[in-house]
Amino acid sequence: MKTAHLFYRVVRRDPFLVACGLFLILVVLVSFVGIHFTGYTYDQISDDSLLRPSRAHWFGTDVNGHDLLTRTLYGAQISLFVAATGTLVSLTVGVTYGMISGYAGGRVDNLMMRIVEIIYSLPTLVLVIVIVTSLDDPMTTFLKSTGEWCTGLGLPGLAGFFTGINPRLLLIVGFLGLTEWLTMARIIRGQVLVLKEQPFVQASFALGQSHFQILWRHLLPNLLGIVIVYLTLTIPAIMLDESFMSFLGVGLQPPLASWGTLISDAAFLINPIRLYWWMLIFPGGLMTLTLLALNFLGDGLRDALDPRVKK
Repeated sequence: MKTAHLFYRVVRRDPFLVACGLFLILVVLVSFVGIHFTGYTYDQISDDSLLRPSRAHWFGTDVNGHDLLTRTLYGAQISLFVAATGTLVSLTVGVTYGMISGYAGGRVDNLMMRIVEIIYSLPTLVLVIVIVTSLDDPMTTFLKSTGEWCTGLGLPGLAGFFTGINPRLLLIVGFLGLTEWLTMARIIRGQVLVLKEQPFVQASFALGQSHFQILWRHLLPNLLGIVIVYLTLTIPAIMLDESFMSFLGVGLQPPLASWGTLISDAAFLINPIRLYWWMLIFPGGLMTLTLLALNFLGDGLRDALDPRVKK
């Protein structure tokens, strides 16, 4: 209750934090709902190549005649999905690993932290690019075989689910999430080292509660503030990683689109003779505003949920 009251007071005194939250909600709503009212589909090709913004195409068109507004909103769906899902993977692994390491302490803690440091020293994004490109074909074959196996069992719905999954998207989400958990694990581990020495934890242990009960009922609720803040900071990190991969051409492949692929398409059209500015301004501007809103929201939530803040 004290945390909720402190959170309410900070939000009330910081209208910019509310504005950032409302902007992010608006981006999600427009991306997933507004796209159905543009009058075009994300993969609809036409002869209207590289048209400037007009009433027919508010954001103009790209080199293939796609409506850029529709592609930008569809790219927002993919970028937000990758960022949100990858963040959930990161939080699950990071929180679990950090809690176990901090709670166990001793040699177990030292070993687990040495593993984290070893992984920290690796060029993780380069490894993700290599792994995604290497496993793309095997994952495609696996999903296809699984779909055929489900069809043979008389489960057409489940078969359609597996065959409908984009293998590269699945790999990007999974492995980007598995590269962003390291910082979270170290932060959680440090907090658990402090919390486990508190009287309420010692009392719970003396009352005979199991280690799992102490972790789940007593330690995790006291870590939710940090988890929420880290969530808002991990989303833009994963979004930037995915955009960078797509910009290099090793991310999502057409006809799928993300903000990264749209910016990459615009980069190929930049030349000193003619500047197709709308190709870069609209997807790049929306991505920049979203990243800024997420970072400002993370800073505001950190102040709201930090018990040391007195406002």
